[in-house]
Amino acid sequence: MNIATDILEAPLVELWHTIIALLPNIIGALIVFIIGVLIALALRHVVIKVVGLLHIDDLASKLEIKSQFARMGIRLHIGSLFGWIVKWFFIIVALIAATDILGWKEVTDYLKQVVLFIPNVIIAVIILLAGILLGNFVQNVVRSAVEAAHLASASFLAGISKWAILVFSFMAALVQLQIAPDLIRVLFTGLVFMLALAGGLAFGLGGKEQASLFLQRLKKDISSEK
Repeated sequence: MNIATDILEAPLVELWHTIIALLPNIIGALIVFIIGVLIALALRHVVIKVVGLLHIDDLASKLEIKSQFARMGIRLHIGSLFGWIVKWFFIIVALIAATDILGWKEVTDYLKQVVLFIPNVIIAVIILLAGILLGNFVQNVVRSAVEAAHLASASFLAGISKWAILVFSFMAALVQLQIAPDLIRVLFTGLVFMLALAGGLAFGLGGKEQASLFLQRLKKDISSEK
């Protein structure tokens, strides 16, 4: 019985000494992580307040950025979005500090890669917002120009211009996020080729008369100048 007790007692004693040795590191890691979470929550609140004072959400509403996301079923609140990014950035930083104290090198290295990836997420969001803003601007300009020229299909041409910019912005954001960049480039090349082919076929099959009238008018104008 004593031999069995000694066999069981030795690992338990060794485990107890290991826990006692690691206890200061565990307590330190918990304290660092809790402080980091509190800082992250406080900074999130500050970011939301600053964005609210700058009236960025009101500007996004006027520029029809929010309405574009609403059509996709996404309720955009820029203050909350940036606050969420800041909060999780500092939570991950706190996790890095805690895992470094515990000596978990593999986990620490992985979390560092996550932190280094966050700027790509921010840039991708900015690209999408800029694409929506530019798309709406180009849509209004194209519609006004086509209507001023008394041409047909003003809404159609304006819509095509807008969605071309939105699709390009979406692909650029995916490339920034490093989500299958080679596939995105192939898809973008295919999309451009498809649009060019469709435009050429539409012009060739359905625009013969318009093209003939345009060339006759051009020839008349050149002859009259001479």
